Amino acid sequence: MQLLTLSRAARLAGVTRGVLQKKVREGELPSFEGMIRAEDLVRAFPGTQLQDDSELARVSRIKERAFARRVYEGALPDKEVLAARLGALGRELAEAKSHSIRLQAILAELRQRLDGQALGGWLKQQLETGMTVGDDAQEIHAQDGVMRVMTPHVKVVPGGQEFFVEGADTVLEAALHAGIAMAYGCSGGNCGECKARVVAGSVRKVRHHDYRLTQAEKLAGWALMCSCTALTDLVIEAQVARFAGEIPEQRVTAHVRKMENLSDEVMLLELLTPRTERLRFLAGQSARLEVGGTGATWPIASCPCEERRLHFHVRRNPGNVLSDYVFGRLRVGEAVPVSGPVGEFVLREDSARPLVFIAWGWEGFAPVKSVIEHALAQETAESIELYWIGANASDHYYTKLCRSWNEAIDNFRFVPMVAGAGLHGEVTQAVRSALSGVLAGLGNLAERDVYVAGDPAQVDAAREYLVGHGLPGAQLVAWTSR
Repeated sequence: MQLLTLSRAARLAGVTRGVLQKKVREGELPSFEGMIRAEDLVRAFPGTQLQDDSELARVSRIKERAFARRVYEGALPDKEVLAARLGALGRELAEAKSHSIRLQAILAELRQRLDGQALGGWLKQQLETGMTVGDDAQEIHAQDGVMRVMTPHVKVVPGGQEFFVEGADTVLEAALHAGIAMAYGCSGGNCGECKARVVAGSVRKVRHHDYRLTQAEKLAGWALMCSCTALTDLVIEAQVARFAGEIPEQRVTAHVRKMENLSDEVMLLELLTPRTERLRFLAGQSARLEVGGTGATWPIASCPCEERRLHFHVRRNPGNVLSDYVFGRLRVGEAVPVSGPVGEFVLREDSARPLVFIAWGWEGFAPVKSVIEHALAQETAESIELYWIGANASDHYYTKLCRSWNEAIDNFRFVPMVAGAGLHGEVTQAVRSALSGVLAGLGNLAERDVYVAGDPAQVDAAREYLVGHGLPGAQLVAWTSR
């Protein structure tokens, strides 16, 4: 019986891991220690298109249209890595064939010994009709073989995180692209912070590193994830940050890479950190920027999967020293000291519940955007709903991005809403009406995790209103602008 990991089965079926997990929980899809049979996958998703490039095209579309970044799948591993992966797959196939031959011999002997008995007749029938694999399942197995060469699967213990090594990525790069906050420092092979132990599978060094592993470490399977790629599916033992307090405060000097007006009132400020001095953070956290002789703490609007690029959404606020400097004097290439991260508005990765995000006004969208992109990179959410509530339509300064998510990503729903007067300040009936509109589209709140971000008064109102309508308090995560 050939089994597929949950992550690989999700890719082959073109759905998220969250969708598969739901089917497993509801008994619609059998699983064996977290693995899925190809035959069961085909039965659960009979309409699945199994062309070789379907899932790669889907991932490309999401990353290119929604994340607006380079398409990682376009890069191929070098010929030596590719040959090594093919060799490993060939050895596994030979071993599987050997086991199959041995099993067939045992079954044949058993059938001969039971010939003439009722059990023997049953065994004969099963061997003749039950040992065949359908065409769709065979295609699943063929696709799985291709994927194992092009995208080895990695599982991290003890945390249980999973991701794929795509193209020419190192294991560390692949983890970061997938939103996995593995420990690292320089990412250039000098500090050893990304050292991990290979429990199963094999890796190959593809980049030079100056950090020296001891002979005992090498024998025990330790390797630098910033310098190695996967030759086969891997199980590695590595440190992964899951909570805000697990990432130390850092201070780096970034440079302005881009300044783009998202609307008349909001600017996208993109900073680029040095290759050997990146800022580690969890999606939804904030950082302090120092420009023009003053500083302020702003939510990071980008996902950690963007690696060195840090995005901030800066609102035009005449009279504010920092805002005036960004809109009037800051230039591309200028150095900007960045320190952090701070904040606990982070994704709860141990939950498989559908995700609901409520962003209030212009200030609530940046941290929500970061967490949403992280959730998309993780592919664990069964569904995602985003309600962006503004005092007026101009508060929705990035609807182009939200609508691209809505179009490109399955089980994603974007609902822009206008609350009218009273969004910034005292809680009014208009605000309560907006929350009532949110509830109308949600159903049972107890089955969801809700993330709320914005002005303190509106976040407090949302907390009281949602908990009062059945949302368990432990399933609400909040961020406020003060």
